[in-house]
Order: sequence, then C-alpha cells, then structure tokens
Amino acid sequence: MAHEEHEHEETHENHDHGHHEHDHGNHDHSGHDHGAMVDDFKRRFYISLVVTLPILLLSPMIQNLLGFSITFPFDQYVLFGLATFIFFYGGWPFLTGAVDEAKNKNPGMMMLIALAITVAYVYSSLVVFGWAGRNFFWELATLIDIMLLGHWIEMRSVMGASNALQELVKLMPDTAHRMKKDGSTEEVKVDVLETGDTVLVKPGEKIPVDGTITEGKSSIDESMLTGESVPVEKEPEEEVIGGSINKEGSLTIEVKKLGKESYLSQVITLVEEAQNSKSRAQDFANRAAKWLFYLALASGIITFTIWLALGHPVDMAVERMVTVMVITCPHALGLAAPLVVAVSTSLSAKQGLLIRNRTQFENARNVDAVIFDKTGTLTKGEFGVTDIVVNQGEEKDVIYWAASLEQKSEHPLARGILDKAEEREVKLGNAEDFEAVTGRGLRGTVDGKEVLVMSPGYMKEQGIDYDTDAFGRMSEEGKTVVFVLVENEFLGMIALADMVRESAKEAIAELKERGIRSIMLTGDNRKVADWVAGQIGIDEVYAEVMPDHKADQVKKIQNEGLKVAMTGDGINDAPALATADVGIAVGSGTDVAVETADIVLVKSDPQDIVAVVTLSKNTYKKMVQNLWWAAGYNIVAIPLAAGVLAPIGILLSPAVGAVLMSLSTVVVAINAKLLKTA
Repeated sequence: MAHEEHEHEETHENHDHGHHEHDHGNHDHSGHDHGAMVDDFKRRFYISLVVTLPILLLSPMIQNLLGFSITFPFDQYVLFGLATFIFFYGGWPFLTGAVDEAKNKNPGMMMLIALAITVAYVYSSLVVFGWAGRNFFWELATLIDIMLLGHWIEMRSVMGASNALQELVKLMPDTAHRMKKDGSTEEVKVDVLETGDTVLVKPGEKIPVDGTITEGKSSIDESMLTGESVPVEKEPEEEVIGGSINKEGSLTIEVKKLGKESYLSQVITLVEEAQNSKSRAQDFANRAAKWLFYLALASGIITFTIWLALGHPVDMAVERMVTVMVITCPHALGLAAPLVVAVSTSLSAKQGLLIRNRTQFENARNVDAVIFDKTGTLTKGEFGVTDIVVNQGEEKDVIYWAASLEQKSEHPLARGILDKAEEREVKLGNAEDFEAVTGRGLRGTVDGKEVLVMSPGYMKEQGIDYDTDAFGRMSEEGKTVVFVLVENEFLGMIALADMVRESAKEAIAELKERGIRSIMLTGDNRKVADWVAGQIGIDEVYAEVMPDHKADQVKKIQNEGLKVAMTGDGINDAPALATADVGIAVGSGTDVAVETADIVLVKSDPQDIVAVVTLSKNTYKKMVQNLWWAAGYNIVAIPLAAGVLAPIGILLSPAVGAVLMSLSTVVVAINAKLLKTA
C-alpha cells in the first residue's frame, strides 16, 4: 500500500506534503497576513487617491482641458514632490514586485507596471527640471490609483473565495472538559490534551477532538463537516469528529486524534493543497503574462520609434509608449485562472468534494467511463433486510423473535435485523442464556421460549422443510438467508444483503444521460454483482476481481482509448485509483485523507461523482472565458494604444488605458464569482 501511494505521489508533481504543516495557529496567522495585505492595498489606494487631487489641480494639461488656472511660485516643484510621494508610496508594491520578478528571471505583470510608471515618472521629472515637453504626473498618479484599486479588488476576491478555510478553522473549540481520575472535570485548552485522555461533552457543545465514545448516546450534527443535514445517532464505541455538534445527551469521549492528525486539519490541508496546486490553465495564463511583458516592451519601443520617425515630439512618442505599456499589462490575465481556481475549490469544499490534484480535477470534464468499486461505494457496506418469507404467523412475529435474540450479537447481520425491527417499530423481548453456535447461528431464550436463528446447514442437518424455491432465488441474488425457529417450530426466513445506496441509481442514470459509461468492478461473486448491478442500472460488470488485478482492469478500459475515472474506498482500491485518469475516493468520516485519490467525496454519495464532472466542466469553461476576455482585451487594445487610429483623431491616454485594463480585471473577477456547481 505504501509503495503504491509513493508511486502515485511521484506521478503528481504538486503534492509536496512537506510544505503543508498545519496547526490551527498557523491557519489563523496566514489568514491574518493575507488580510493585512488587503488592508495595506486599501490604505495605499485611499492615501494615493487623496494626493492625486492636488496633482490633478496643479497639472497644466488638466488646467487647459478644464479651462482654469492655478499658479504660484514653485508650483511645478510642489507637483514634482507630490508625484514623487505617490510614485514611491503608491507604486512601492509594484516596484518591489518587479525586483522579485527580475531576480527570478520571470518577467510578468509587476515588471510591466513598474516599467510604465518609471518611464512616466522619469520623463515628467526631466520636464520639471528643464526638458522641453509636458509632464504627465497626473497620468502617473491616476495609473497608480487604478492599479492599487485593481489589486485591492483582486486580493479581496481571492480572500473571499479562500474564506472557506478560515471558516473551517473557526469550527474548532479552544477548550475541553478533561476528565480526572476521580471522575470530576477540569477545563483545559484543547492543545494540552493527549491521545488517550477522556473528555466530557455536554449537550449543545462542539466536540473538541476526534475520538471514540466511551459512555453516553446522542445525536451528532456533522453538517458543517460532511454536508449531511440529518444528525447522526452515535453510541459507545462509535467515532466522533472534532468540530461537530453534540445535540442531546452528555458524552464521554476518548481522544484519538489531535492537531494535524484530525479530520478537520486533513480537510484544511486538502483544500490548501488544491488551492496551491497549479492547474494547466493557470500555467498557460502565467506563460501568457510573461510573453505579454516581452510584447509590451517590444510594442513600446516600436511605438516610440515610429512616432519619433514620423516627426512627432519626444513627449508625444513617450506618451504613446507609456500608454502601450499600461494597456499591455496582463493584470486580468494573471487573475483569470487563480480566481476561478479559488472559487471552484471553496465551492467544492462546501459541497463535500475535496480536490487534491487540480490537473486531474480539470481532466474530469473529459471522462468517458466511470468504474465503481461495489462495496462501500455503490452499496453502504452494511447488511439490511431485503426479504422476509413467512412459514407461520406474520412478518412482525418473525422479526420480533429474531431481533430479540440478535440484540445480544455482535455480528454484522444482527445490525440489519435490528434496524428492520426499529423501522417496523417492533418492541423487543429480553434474551437470556444467549449462545453463539459456531458456524450455525444463535441460540437463546426469549419470553421463556427457546429461539434459534440458524443457517441453511442447520436446517439440512435437522431435516426441517422450508421453501427451497424462495431460498434458491434469494441465494442466486447473493443474499444471506437465516432461518428463525421458536420451540423448534419453523417461523420463517430472513434474507439480508449489502444495501444499495439510494443515490447510486440516480447517479448511474445521470451519467448514462451524459454518454458516460458506468462499469462495476468487484471482488464479490458474479451473482451478487449482477443483483446489485440490476438494482441500480449498471450494464457492464466485472466480478470476482482480486484487489491487485483492479488496476489491470482500469488499464484494459483505458486501452480502448477511454478517459477513466475510478471510484473506490481507497484502501484495497489504491493501485486502481492511482492508475485511473481521475482517482475518486469515497471516504466518509475520518477516512477522508485517502492518499492515493485526486478527489475525495466526503459524503460517500455516488451522485457527487456527477457533481465532480459538472464542476470540472464549469470550472474549465469559466477559465477559458476569462483567458479569452483578458487576452482578447489586450489584442484589441494594444494597436489602439500605439495610435493606429491617430489619423482619424482617436488616441488612448495612459489613464483611459488603465481604466479599461482595470475594468477587464473586474469583469474577470465577477465572471469567476458566477461559477456554479450545477
């Protein structure tokens, strides 16, 4: 298992678990840092905006345009001083960002903005100190304002999309009631708890840790963790998840997992991995931004040269050059993919789809076939009663005697019979002298009568007659049949089978509608597999497949030229999950961090596979829309900025260029926010 996981990790470049050391403190801190950056851009924008007003009033070009005049001694030096402040204070994030990009030899948006504002500032400063021409400090100031506003909007959007993480962190309580040896409790910080400690959780409180109930029964609200709206009934020996809410009774819980081991930390790690893992569309956007920088540089130089060659003054040529560089700024392009990634990751996390590998998630839109592991995926992995065949009396009688005896048993079949009694509201009798007869069944006394729940072997041995046709039919369907006898009188038989998930049928039907093949892969015998397939509408079944041959079966289907998604519980299916184009783990509760999968379905709901395909398609569509919007904008705007329409009197100023560019950024941000899961 470890070997297969290792191989799988090597095939997915983005999984560097070493970089994901999480504790709750770090999460808060990183969120705080990001928030501080948003505040910094906001502050720089407002201060720069205030300083821009006097720059506009003192700029000769604005005065000529609006027909007013404000002059006083050294007014141009005051203008230079204000512009110098805005260049260094407002432009600082872009100047430092440009240095980082230059160090990494990876030019992009920051170098482009820095180049544009530096050219404008240096040229205008030379004009103030005697160079012939006109300054455009006002354009420098408005450009920096617009850029700061664009960045502020961008960071706020990204932060809004990432808030799902911070919301998860807030779920965890800080304190717990730790039980002392004398039975009293003390309130302690959760981080001082150790594995093996016991904690008391009162009604209405959040469960502070992942653990096992040692005393008490209650219904637990796990909706914030699993998306399941109905509270789950929990009893001693059952596991509970930190962050869920205890609704009714008091519970004593033994601490099992803390900190990074806990379910919630694993969820946070998975969501962060998804947000950090590069997608193909994102790589494309980053490459496009880089080439746009070179294009901007070349376009700027060519524009400057042509305007000079046509006999225009230097200030006019510089102004055209600056405008081209502003327009070419790949602000919207750099934002196009990351915003969609952030929005789709938080949307999927809220829906219980945890994306571990972005590239494979994007591939899900092209899936031609979905292979389902049967047990635990299409079925619940729990026995339920499917048939009751009565020999004497009524169905309720058969259930009453069987369930009364089975309540003493630990066998998985017992749970199914007891659930049926609960569903039929059958009040149970008290079982005494209980005894498990090895390989045969159970024996005991209920209401003073001897009750037996036995296997077909026992009936054969004793020569007791029963409906062999009904038994044969149920056995053919892979069901387990038990026989109920009271005082040696045969009452009837009960058939049990691994229960099919209600949502599996709908999921298969929806996949069929989309032209996606559904295939079942199981280690179970052919009869059981065919019965389950018949229940849910799967036509293609591979039965009696050993766990180590499941991956070969995936390859076989891939060899038909199909893109294959494999859905399994991630333990015996690990090699197959790794081999598939998209590995989807059905991991309910604390099994969420299934190492080998690309996507984890928290709710273990087969319908979520349809949701994965839909979200993948919608995410990709949004990315393509955004990339076209951003790149298309540049394709149209660069020639305009260079002045191709100058002969008919249409020229774009740097400020108008900046406004248009920021508008494209806002459109890209809004478009990303409109992403839907369905």
